[in-house]
Amino acid sequence: MISGTETMQERFSIDALLAALRAAGESSRLRILSLLHQAELSVKDLTAILGQSQPRISRHLKLLSDGGLIDRYPEGAWVFYRLTEGRAGRRFADELLAAADPDDPVLARDRERLAQIKQDHASEADRYFTENAGAWDKIRALHVAEDAVETAVADLIGERPFDSLLDLGTGTGRMLELLNPLYSRAIGVDASSSMLAVARANLDRAGIGNVQVRLGDIYNLPLPRDSFNLVVVHQVLHFLDDPERALAEAARVLRPGGRLLIVDFAPHDLEFLREEHAHRRLGFGRDQVAQWVQAPGLKLDQVVELPSGDDDELKVILWLARDQRIAVAGDADREVA
Repeated sequence: MISGTETMQERFSIDALLAALRAAGESSRLRILSLLHQAELSVKDLTAILGQSQPRISRHLKLLSDGGLIDRYPEGAWVFYRLTEGRAGRRFADELLAAADPDDPVLARDRERLAQIKQDHASEADRYFTENAGAWDKIRALHVAEDAVETAVADLIGERPFDSLLDLGTGTGRMLELLNPLYSRAIGVDASSSMLAVARANLDRAGIGNVQVRLGDIYNLPLPRDSFNLVVVHQVLHFLDDPERALAEAARVLRPGGRLLIVDFAPHDLEFLREEHAHRRLGFGRDQVAQWVQAPGLKLDQVVELPSGDDDELKVILWLARDQRIAVAGDADREVA
C-alpha cells in the first residue's frame, strides 16, 4: 500500500518521469497497463491473457511497479496488481491509455480474453458461494431481514456523497455495492481469500470499478492514518477475539470528521452459533460498543436497534460514531460525509 505522501504526489520528478516512460514504452507492458486499467489481475491472469511465461510477465510487472505506474497487493500465495493510486502515476497512465486506439486488434483481443477470465472467476466464486450458502441462509433466517438492515444502513449514512469508504470484513462485498452511489473510491478488507473471490465476482457483475478488495488483518491494517471518510464494520465483530482492538484500528484510519458504522447482533444465547459457525461473541450490548468507540476518541452519534419479529429472532443493532476532529476546509480529498 502506498503512503499518504505518495498518494498526494501531483508531479513526477524528471528521473521518475523517465522511469515511467521507460516502463510503459514496450508493447507487452502497454497491454498490461490497459488490462489493469479495467481490472485488478494476478500474474496467472496476465499470463493467460498475454500468452507469455510467468517469469516474463513478472519481469514486466516489476518494471511497471518500479516506474510508479502500478501497485502490488499480496494475498496469501498470490499477488494482485492494479494501476497505482499515486496521482502522478495514475494520471500518466490514464493519459497514455487515452491516446491508444481502443479498436486496435491487439487491445480488442486482450479485452476478449479478460472477459473470459472474469467469467471464470465468477464461476469459481459461484461454486464457493453455493457450497456455503446453506450455513449463511441458516444464520440469516435467525434475524431481521437483510433488506431492513440495509435500509437502516442507508438511512444512517444519508445521501451526501463522500470521497472514501473502507469496508472491514467485506465478505461478499455487499456493503461496497450498497453504498457505491455515494463514494468516489473504496477498499474492502477480508481475512478470507475465498470470500474476496466472491466479492470480486459480485463487484464485476455490478459493474463497480472504483473499488479494491484486499486480504488483510483487521487488527493491523496496511493503511495510513486519516485515510477514510467512512469505515463500515458489518456483522464482523462477533467473529473476533478482541473487538475493541479492531474498533481502535478502524478509528485510526478515519479522517477528521469521518464516521464509523458498526452493525452486529444484540446479546443472545444461541450457543450453536459459537460451536458451528465460529462466532466468538454472542452479541454486544449498546453500552459496551459505545465504550469501545469512545475509547479512541470517537463520539457516538446514533444507536438504532431494529425490532425483531418474534422473541426467538436475533436483534440487530447499528452504532454510528464520528471522529471529533475538524476537517480542514477546502481540502477536497478530505471532505467528510
